[in-house]
Amino acid sequence: MKKKTWRAALFSLAIGLLMLVSACGSTEKVNSGGADSKEKQKLRVVTDAAYAPMESMDGDKIVGFDVDIVDAVLKEAGYDYELVHVGWDPLFVELKSKRADIGISSITIDEDRKQTYDFSLPYFESINKILVPEDSSIQSGADLKGKTVAVQNGTTGQAVAEGILGKNNKDIKKFENNVLAIMELLKGGADAVVADNAVVEEYVKNNPNKKLKVITDSSFPSEFYGMMLPKGSKIKEDLDKAIKKIVENGTYADIYKKVFGSEPNLQELEKQY
Repeated sequence: MKKKTWRAALFSLAIGLLMLVSACGSTEKVNSGGADSKEKQKLRVVTDAAYAPMESMDGDKIVGFDVDIVDAVLKEAGYDYELVHVGWDPLFVELKSKRADIGISSITIDEDRKQTYDFSLPYFESINKILVPEDSSIQSGADLKGKTVAVQNGTTGQAVAEGILGKNNKDIKKFENNVLAIMELLKGGADAVVADNAVVEEYVKNNPNKKLKVITDSSFPSEFYGMMLPKGSKIKEDLDKAIKKIVENGTYADIYKKVFGSEPNLQELEKQY
């Protein structure tokens, strides 16, 4: 009886050790690296969906270039997410208070913002341009002096206008979004709108009956959009790797051509990496 019990115990111990080794091997495999092997939280992504073709509402759905880019990046990085339209100013508040994980809304990377927020690598090159009626005499930024200029509040378009007309100049009209700024131009309340090229060029293309044109000023500096993150964000490295990956594997170019109908200038973008 004693001998039989000892052998049974030894057999049970051997089985237990075998199961332990197998379990250890399985754990190592699960945690051996790669985005898909990590347990990741669902991210809250916020935007201001009033900036076609970058982000806008199509019924109750948010669509646009930024939407497709953040989807591709987060899929590559292995994150689940929800995208929420909150508006321009609330976007900054949510990120600063860490109620949101990512802000994507044609947000220019600049030194002032980098004091408060982190940014991903750039994913889009942009430049501000001037939107005016077809019969306007305005031909450059310098011609905006003495004119009434409509801008979206808190944007680099506002900064460009202030650089020409002066900060807090009464001739700069600030609006919640560029749609309202353009409406002000159309009703005669402004002589020009200063905004990102993608926005004004898309508006002119889609609204030929409005008889507007876009003015390019070569003195306006090029700028880059990035995904804005709370300061100290732990997901920045994952996002940066994913952005590089979708540029390298052609996904970025496919999205760009779908939205803008032309090839992206990847050389300028990759210089920022």
